[in-house]
Amino acid sequence: MKRFAQFAWVVLGFNILVILWGALVRASRSGQGCGDHWPLCNGVVVPHAAQIATIIEFTHRATTGIALISVIIMAVWAFREYRHEPVWPAAAASIALIITEALLGAGLVLFGFVGQDASAGRAVYLSAHLVNTLAMLASMALTAWWASGHRGIEWSDEVAGTLATAMIAALAIAVTGAVTALSDTLFPVTSLRAGLQADISAATPWLVRLRVWHPMIAVVAAAYIAVVVSNIHRAPRLRRIVLGLIIAQLAAGILNFLLLAPIWMQLTHLFVADLLWISLVLFSAAALEKAPAHDEKLIMQA
Repeated sequence: MKRFAQFAWVVLGFNILVILWGALVRASRSGQGCGDHWPLCNGVVVPHAAQIATIIEFTHRATTGIALISVIIMAVWAFREYRHEPVWPAAAASIALIITEALLGAGLVLFGFVGQDASAGRAVYLSAHLVNTLAMLASMALTAWWASGHRGIEWSDEVAGTLATAMIAALAIAVTGAVTALSDTLFPVTSLRAGLQADISAATPWLVRLRVWHPMIAVVAAAYIAVVVSNIHRAPRLRRIVLGLIIAQLAAGILNFLLLAPIWMQLTHLFVADLLWISLVLFSAAALEKAPAHDEKLIMQA
């Protein structure tokens, strides 16, 4: 159904915006804007005379609620119209993952992983949160993709393992990027020289010393993904998009480094990263797409 596909793409786009706003909460240190209350904000449903941090945090919670409702609608609609097609399992996964996403977001507040907390627990928790976020985006993207008329995937294809490894490489970039972004927020630098010295100094916090790993992992993993995608001669349009976004993401990372990670650049970097992940997921789905029914019959006859 064309209307459902359009709705599913809108749901995906809206959730990307919600994720970016969540990154703004972290980058602006607004995670304590609603205190240690959840789901209430400072003990009330709607805060009054709120400070900017409260507005940012409350807006994120409100938009998350809207996102959850939209995914519930999408899942119910998919169950009614696509119960025996891959659209429905993808939509079901979307609703499961967005519920987990909301619970993980609540945990950030309830466990105190906000503000100036620089614990290892926060870094690990944020990494798990990000993996869930990317899995959620993948499910939503596949829901929209399959609802747009594309066929399901064939896991026995010889390139499946290679694509899975490429997606793991993309996750490695994302997770190390999340830890680096947390470090940039908690321990901002005033100059490139000071930042480089801090990265290699034994006297600096452990989060700062981890920053050096992200660019190295990002370059190696991005090169691997580019090689994998280039060697799979399917879905040429999506292949070009993935390769273009790899270049854009590396450029955004360099610019983010040179500008000392301002908030607007962090959000831009994350936005391109989300687009790259979604494009890689859809390229994989296209590369592994089942052959049309008449082609399957010809293969069987042969």
